[in-house]
Amino acid sequence: MRPIHDIEPARRDDWQEVRNYIDAMNEAIAALESLPLSNWLLRSAHRTLLRGVRGQHKRPGEWRKSQNWIGGTNLEDAAFMPPPHTEVPRLMSDLEKFWHNDRIHVPHLLRIAISHYQFETIHPFLDGNGRVGRLLITLYLLANGLLAKPSLYLSSYLEQHRAAYYEAFTIVRSTGDLGHWTRFFLVALRDTARTGAKTFQAILRLRNEVEDRILSLGRRAGRARQALAVLYSHPVISVGELADQLDVTHQTANRLVRDLTQLGILQETTGVRRNRRFAFRDYPALFEARRGR
Repeated sequence: MRPIHDIEPARRDDWQEVRNYIDAMNEAIAALESLPLSNWLLRSAHRTLLRGVRGQHKRPGEWRKSQNWIGGTNLEDAAFMPPPHTEVPRLMSDLEKFWHNDRIHVPHLLRIAISHYQFETIHPFLDGNGRVGRLLITLYLLANGLLAKPSLYLSSYLEQHRAAYYEAFTIVRSTGDLGHWTRFFLVALRDTARTGAKTFQAILRLRNEVEDRILSLGRRAGRARQALAVLYSHPVISVGELADQLDVTHQTANRLVRDLTQLGILQETTGVRRNRRFAFRDYPALFEARRGR
């Protein structure tokens, strides 16, 4: 991710939320190596998600102790009223048991579809339920071996189809028909997986293309490949930051940036002579292109 000082002040709260989401995901995945998926894990993730952002004073890491609502501005005009807070511990305990109940034969994709619906309906936290609910999907798939890495990003799909997403919830709550919701959820998983696969293929093509260009550097190609590896996690970077990442001198990093700029891999973004920053624009552009489809 870009450093926070590179972000416009008006968007720094959004940046911090994304940063928190990444941290919560990484912490939870590390915990899954020794612990099962559990409510403890969700509460821990919630604590990280709300660190220093909106909702930070709304009992991070704890089940709610008061009534909340979905839609509307207050309890009187709410679109949906979750269960009373006194029921939250019992309902979340039942949900955790459902994740690990091997006596019922429910395929994993249907089990997480039901679990996501149930979690969002219980709405166990005062704030951040949507973020934890989306995180739960990935953690469940990882915990049960359906994903090796957190590479399935459903948030973009759900945002693009927000009206249909909420409508599917409403249909279950008003009619009890889970079929409509599970169909929506499975289509979301399928389409997101297909988009992800296409993005990975595009990344591989880009990698091969830029590495072919790097070969023209001759003896400097090895160090340039190391710089390229850094750019995949820091696509916007300064010479000083690259020097720190590679543990090389400023002069060496400057030469690398110059080489990669001449090859068209990096583009200077600031238009000034000091404190310049350079972008590996072709890489994040792959994600933007898929998100817009």
